[in-house]
Amino acid sequence: MRKSWLELEEKVAIVTGGASGIGKAVVQELLDNGANVVVCDMNPETPAFEMGEESGKMLYVVTDVTSAESVQNMMDKTIAEFGKVDILVNNAGINIPRLLVDPKDPKGQYELDETVWDKVVNVNFKGVFFCAQAAAREMVKAGSGVIINMSSESGLEGSEGQSVYAATKNAVNSLTRSWAKELGKHNVRVVGVAPGILEATGLRTLSYETALAYTRGITIDELRAGYSKTSTTPLGRSGKLTEVADLVCYMASDRASYVHGVTFNVAGGKTRG
Repeated sequence: MRKSWLELEEKVAIVTGGASGIGKAVVQELLDNGANVVVCDMNPETPAFEMGEESGKMLYVVTDVTSAESVQNMMDKTIAEFGKVDILVNNAGINIPRLLVDPKDPKGQYELDETVWDKVVNVNFKGVFFCAQAAAREMVKAGSGVIINMSSESGLEGSEGQSVYAATKNAVNSLTRSWAKELGKHNVRVVGVAPGILEATGLRTLSYETALAYTRGITIDELRAGYSKTSTTPLGRSGKLTEVADLVCYMASDRASYVHGVTFNVAGGKTRG
């Protein structure tokens, strides 16, 4: 097989939350570049990917990233199937919009409580820890590897009605910087990717939109209309999932061999100002 520019052929990548949304786009791009990919997700159904003759191989493992046992089982299956892990894309995450205080309905449906707090923190923060630790153990032994932590533009800027989600993503940014200092000496790179507003995916559910619209005091129609507003995005459009996937693949490759300990904002120049 002729090597591509990124030279990801025969690399072994793990993508958590890889059955849908950004994760699925990343998986497809990695496969298209010849990498072998372990897709981790809670969905018991194996997702479909369009793989050509020169695509890498795919292994699907049902994984609960909030369970150290489940993550280790996934890692064991990865090593058994491919013998190594070169790349981890820590992508699995959830977002449950809630207000810190809801004056209209104190302690109501859309006011933040411990159950929602724990669920979001466990997936977005603890899950990143479990997966990174399991992968890093293999990478340190091998003397090479790349960990890519999926953050969010809201983790850099904050987000109304999404305080816990934003906080976990900013915490992930800190993990990226700290782990880079620890793992660099073992030739393991750690970087982050922080997407902004992207094209619609199946993860933008009615329940999510209903909750987010409520926390912002607007209707669902007004919320959806806001997706296309470009007043704070200099490039004047929403991002494409493939644009995030392209950056992830570049960061996973040796073309980015001196990029380490930083998080890249993929948001079309969007700011809060």
